[in-house]
Amino acid sequence: MKITPMEKWMVDKIGIKEGNNKELEQYQLNKINEVIAYSKKYSRFYKEHLKCFNELDINSFKDFESIPFTLPHHIKNNPLDFLCVSPKDIDRVVTLRTSGTSSEEKRIYFTEKDLQFTIDFFKHGMSSLVDRKDKVLVLLPGESYGSIGDLLQKALREIDIECYVKGVLVKPKDVAKFIQDKNINCIVGIPIKLLQLSRIESEAFKKNIEKILLSTDYVPKTLVKEITEKFNCKVFAHYGMTEMGYGGGVECEALNGYHMRDIDLYFEIIDPVTGKTVENGQYGEIVFTTLTREGMPLIRYRTGDIAAFSTQYCPCGTFLKTMSPVLGRIDNRIKIDEDKFIYMRDLDEIILSFKAIIDYKAYIEEGNIIFIDLITLNERDFHKVSKEMMSYIKEIPVIKEALVENIIEIVLIHSLEPSIIKNSMTKRRIYDYRKRG
Repeated sequence: MKITPMEKWMVDKIGIKEGNNKELEQYQLNKINEVIAYSKKYSRFYKEHLKCFNELDINSFKDFESIPFTLPHHIKNNPLDFLCVSPKDIDRVVTLRTSGTSSEEKRIYFTEKDLQFTIDFFKHGMSSLVDRKDKVLVLLPGESYGSIGDLLQKALREIDIECYVKGVLVKPKDVAKFIQDKNINCIVGIPIKLLQLSRIESEAFKKNIEKILLSTDYVPKTLVKEITEKFNCKVFAHYGMTEMGYGGGVECEALNGYHMRDIDLYFEIIDPVTGKTVENGQYGEIVFTTLTREGMPLIRYRTGDIAAFSTQYCPCGTFLKTMSPVLGRIDNRIKIDEDKFIYMRDLDEIILSFKAIIDYKAYIEEGNIIFIDLITLNERDFHKVSKEMMSYIKEIPVIKEALVENIIEIVLIHSLEPSIIKNSMTKRRIYDYRKRG
């Protein structure tokens, strides 16, 4: 097993001794002080947000914990207030929509320098799983300049790896033919989309695909297990979000969690209720600070994602910290009673373990009726699995208790999956359609 190439990249780039975690931490502290000073000088938002911290010098990560969090609604309210450069120096703008209303849009801005930092990370992160013998298919948006697919392709070209960007999966049959025609052996894509491709066009997977990289959404364990065992395929995971500059961390050959982009980003795990930093090994909310962002730096940005730092070093032998696989979003749940929540990740692990299922949608309506709309290729498959699936769903502890107390009702319904899959980068979620009081 080779050590993650992320280590050599970061050690060489910032000029520290290999294996010296103290030097890396000092680098991060220095960068934190720089980004605070830079943001307060040029960003209207941080000039106001940090006005009570004029004389504060961050000498330790403990000192840094006194800095207030940046929240998603801060960006939604006025994203231009975050800019530290003139709008004419922005080369890429990404609009993130959460529910289709303009009031819930976030706009994230990048300069050319910011995009180059992401390319650099992608180049070394992708080296964890591919080399010059590989041919990579990216099933993510790539038509626009600075999009994730565009940056990935540029990164792989710099290390002489053949890469094709086809956009989010829409027509599985066409993609399967492309895989065979181009002898693709590695795919980068969205977890649920690659599960769909592997189940609809399994022959193309079986004959060609040796490794995949899952990104942009929660990665269900059952998905990893199925693709690994069924196709003898290595399944890597990447963690990132647009606000980070797409890239955050990637797994190495140990497949034991993410090695983080520590020279560009500083990560914390906090208790989502108290806001206090938790110990390694404890799960909490991921918070990050950009260390090298030019256009739109973010300081202590709360992601809403759940993870933990490992208490042990990675088997690959790196001195870098490892973050556990992300468990999804804190808010990707529905409340069914006081302190009782159903999380989508729990439904994922059960529903997606049934190979007849291509996708599903879960939502709750008035009367606490939970509808689970199962998508299959034919109606026969729905009837074949629905009874057994329902029995497993009812064993989820919070659901089991709520059913005994007659708090909820669960209904399985069915939709047929067309030959064209919906083209969407929207993260999957469990929906609440109940009227608000």
